[in-house]
Amino acid sequence: MIGRITGTLADKSPPQILVDVNGVGYIVDVPMSSFFNLPALGERVTLLTHFVVREDAQILFGFLTAPERATFRELVKISGVGPRTALSILSGLSVDELAQAVSRQDGARLVKVPGIGKKTAERLLLELKGKLGPDLAVAAAPATGEDHADILQALVALGYSDREANAALKALPAGVGVSEGIKLALRALNR
Repeated sequence: MIGRITGTLADKSPPQILVDVNGVGYIVDVPMSSFFNLPALGERVTLLTHFVVREDAQILFGFLTAPERATFRELVKISGVGPRTALSILSGLSVDELAQAVSRQDGARLVKVPGIGKKTAERLLLELKGKLGPDLAVAAAPATGEDHADILQALVALGYSDREANAALKALPAGVGVSEGIKLALRALNR
């Protein structure tokens, strides 16, 4: 099993990246939360990995943080949730946002993730209850909490891409409120 990979980031094409490890190129599928935090092409990158072997394919999934990989592994244990669905969930929600949705039993938040219907959301809430504790909710992504989620939604509603909105969120100070955060993010995006 491949547990970690370190090499040069050779190519990025969401959701896949190519990591060159001493002349061998590994195609790695990453959630968008990790994708947006990757270094520039040609720079070194270290990813924690989860290797999936199927009858028709061998797929390597990569994560920048241990909580992301641990959450991915919890998700794929759930009946009806495969690696692609788990990747989609982690692309639509940070680990912290997923933990909050589960603790609040907020199925409406999960249904907003592409590919997650009402029944799958209910199954996720049931199966993940008590499994996404504080040890998993320490994601490295700066966009955490309800305020940041609201700011992100506002920026996307104003026409900015998810990538632009997430980049603006990274620059916000910790604990900023929604209205002030939107103002600061808009200033950063208009530079």
